[in-house]
Amino acid sequence: MQSQNKLPRWVVLGLAFPLAVLNGWLLLLVLKYLQPLVSVLVAALLLAFVLDYPIQFLQKRGVKRNTAVVVVSLLAGVILVGLGITLVPLILQQLNELANILPSWIDSGRQQLQTFQNWALEQQLPINLSGLVTQLTDRLSNQLQSITGRIVNFAFDTIGSVFNVLLTVVLTFYLILNGERLWDGVFKWFPPSFGVQVRQSLREDFHNYFIGQVTLATIVGSALTLAFVALKVPLGLLFGIIIGFFALFPFGTGIGIAIVSLLVALQNFWLGVEVLAVAFAIDQINANFVAPRILGNLTGLNPVWVVISLLLGGKLGGLLGVLTAVPLASFIKSTADNLRDAKFDNLDAIESESTSLNTPPVIAPKSLAGDAGN
Repeated sequence: MQSQNKLPRWVVLGLAFPLAVLNGWLLLLVLKYLQPLVSVLVAALLLAFVLDYPIQFLQKRGVKRNTAVVVVSLLAGVILVGLGITLVPLILQQLNELANILPSWIDSGRQQLQTFQNWALEQQLPINLSGLVTQLTDRLSNQLQSITGRIVNFAFDTIGSVFNVLLTVVLTFYLILNGERLWDGVFKWFPPSFGVQVRQSLREDFHNYFIGQVTLATIVGSALTLAFVALKVPLGLLFGIIIGFFALFPFGTGIGIAIVSLLVALQNFWLGVEVLAVAFAIDQINANFVAPRILGNLTGLNPVWVVISLLLGGKLGGLLGVLTAVPLASFIKSTADNLRDAKFDNLDAIESESTSLNTPPVIAPKSLAGDAGN
């Protein structure tokens, strides 16, 4: 029998909401206090998720897990060292070049707009950009210089924190090697059936999402870099990598293309138009033919929730928050769906059991009973 003093549902929810908000606020304070260890741990977890894919591939081919871990770790280390020796210095050099030539590009963009204004006056077109040109160029100059400065500082700060990088590498290796036992210990605190569902959902959402996004970003960045080099775009390597980096995030490819096209258009308007057209064509090929085969519908989220999760992730966790926002939101959704389905299944089972208990037994005719016995 239910208790007569049971509180209404709306009262329980009203009391639970402020408690949940308070606990969340306290959790954020703890995470901020433990920085940068939290960032190192999250980065190591993401790397472990990504590297687990080739490890499982080797295991399916008969290679023991410890051997597969060593092989994949050594291969990843060789690739990172190779990129650090060859590609990273070029990127840093082009970042410095961009910071140095950006003021001249902005002056070039101002001159192009003024030339268009003069042409419009000669053609007696009702276009007056005199005041708008000054405002746009001033604001654009401030924003682009601020963004470029932040990118340069972020790159040097990231590379300069050698201890954090080494700690991330070591932690990633141990997570790959002993991750199963670690997750076993964590999920022992959950009910058995619920823990299995949560673990499977967590693995699928994070693992598949990052494998798909990294693959797509690599394809887009490589294709655009080759295209920009063929078009003789200034700083083509840097711009191709920038768009590839934006491709790691949902809806990020279009933002990266717009930024790069605008930067190139400041130096040469028609070259900026070519960059926009070529990048848009490659992005459409990738979105319509490559992405469906790699990603499919992994998240199962409405695009509105994807945008909201990205905004919340960026607000709460910065770059790592944006990277983990979509798979985390997908994990929460799948977990909530599993809980809801299990609840409904339990209700259906209870209803069917009560129905069977309340239904009087059916006595079969003797002839049928005899046939059944025979």
